[in-house]
Amino acid sequence: MTTSAAGRGAWLGRLLGNRRAGESKLAWNQDGLDAPETITLTSAAFSNGTRMPLSSAGKGVGLNISPPLGWQGLPAQAAELVLIIEDPDAPLPRPVVHLALAGIPPELGGFAGGDLSEGGRHGNGRGSFGRTGYAGPRPVPGHGPHRYVFQLYALPRALDLPAVAKPNSIIAAMNGKVLARGRLDGTYER
Repeated sequence: MTTSAAGRGAWLGRLLGNRRAGESKLAWNQDGLDAPETITLTSAAFSNGTRMPLSSAGKGVGLNISPPLGWQGLPAQAAELVLIIEDPDAPLPRPVVHLALAGIPPELGGFAGGDLSEGGRHGNGRGSFGRTGYAGPRPVPGHGPHRYVFQLYALPRALDLPAVAKPNSIIAAMNGKVLARGRLDGTYER
């Protein structure tokens, strides 16, 4: 009987048990980022609360292709959008940021699959550990399902940030400036 690499590594996931960063530590729940939830964020690849496709899973697990995203319900005064993707179920003190991208034009209306991947049309955002571009799900095997929270924020003016800003810098610059927001949760488990 053969055991997959994920199966052999599942002991670590079981050892970490219920350790999770937690929903409360998402950007979504940070003071200064609350706003009306009037933006509808959707994906043709998965529905809210359902499993993301293997193609969107991270390097070494899947193809690391960012899923397509679309949005509706932006306020008329929106001048810039910010997309943040976080895993609140990571067994770390803070959620893992899979992408933080500012400077999105509201009139774009969405992203095609792969647009956020490194080298893609909008792949200049950063995530945790200094990664550039989309980093798909790669949860610890055996740790159970992880949520990948796609958060879209509408702002009244462009943020003053470098071309590729760190996630914490983007979140700090957004403080008190969010007009509206929307959320889409995908899941993935190994």
